[in-house]
Amino acid sequence: MKDINDTTVVLPDYIRIIEHKPSGWLFKAMKPFSTYKNVDINNFELLYGINKQQILIELFRTSGGKLGYYIADLRRKKYYYCGAEAEMVKQKLLEIGIGRVDPMENA
Repeated sequence: MKDINDTTVVLPDYIRIIEHKPSGWLFKAMKPFSTYKNVDINNFELLYGINKQQILIELFRTSGGKLGYYIADLRRKKYYYCGAEAEMVKQKLLEIGIGRVDPMENA
């Protein structure tokens, strides 16, 4: 995985992946996989009572604004620094209990 934006990742709607590049902060675009409500899942304020600026402040507090990838758990208001490489996002997701190891990966 070289670029997180070229990868399909299925996540709960409250988990967001954010990348900090020299040019700024990029939120990975989210599309609903399945939903029963007609709501914009990218409207953080409506869904979780937090806006992008507040999220970025928390991410900056997490690691001092290092370049790389971050995970925001908007439901629990927890923020994680993953590292500089996109592959590290998967490891961090597993650490926080999202997803599982693919049994065919090492087969």
